[in-house]
Amino acid sequence: MAGISRRCLAVVLGRVEYAPALELQLRICELKKHGFLEDVLLLLEHSPTITLGRNGKWENLLVSEQVLRSKGVSCFEADRGGDITFHGPGQLVGYPILQLDSNERDVHRYMRNLEESLIRVLARYGIEAGRKEKLTGIWFGERKIGALGVHISRWVTRHGFALNVDPDLSWFDLIVPCGLVGKKVTSMREVLSQTVKLEEVAERFVPEFGAVFDRKMVRLSAPELEEELKRCAGLMAIA
Repeated sequence: MAGISRRCLAVVLGRVEYAPALELQLRICELKKHGFLEDVLLLLEHSPTITLGRNGKWENLLVSEQVLRSKGVSCFEADRGGDITFHGPGQLVGYPILQLDSNERDVHRYMRNLEESLIRVLARYGIEAGRKEKLTGIWFGERKIGALGVHISRWVTRHGFALNVDPDLSWFDLIVPCGLVGKKVTSMREVLSQTVKLEEVAERFVPEFGAVFDRKMVRLSAPELEEELKRCAGLMAIA
């Protein structure tokens, strides 16, 4: 009905390794493409991981594989847009898995909405972040605080964003972040000069995301999500 927002299941997962998180996204996408699951927003953080997007170049990795192994950093090639980026503790990663309606089917608009949701949650902490012309992501002055990289197939979205809440920024010295030579990164902690709790930012982000994307956000725990996935998979198997 007109004026009724669609539901979106918001799940805060805590620390999840990159490969299992990708597998979870793919499970959800498969169910969504067949119409057996509502929209889902996954919020989590990864162990130290470097990913390279479809438009990326490994030359933007500034250290050897041996150095990465010694530091316990994993590497993956990802089917998202964008170049190279780092994920790690203290960084809020969001994977919205949405079925975009006919009036939402504009990739540029989707990206700007993701940026808007991040700008709004940062504003709740008094951080005036914004966009830069011709550059994707969220910036505080000349430093990038949030990165985006998405995959859209049959108008179902995957991958998403990474917001630097309280990570060790020295990890970004391993790469040319997003392939942008000369550009630096920052974090909420650096801007505010105080500790910021990732769990709190995740909770505050959920309503901002819902408002921007016109979704009614419904919070689920990780076990509840797993039960819902099993239920929907069972329905799809007998359809």
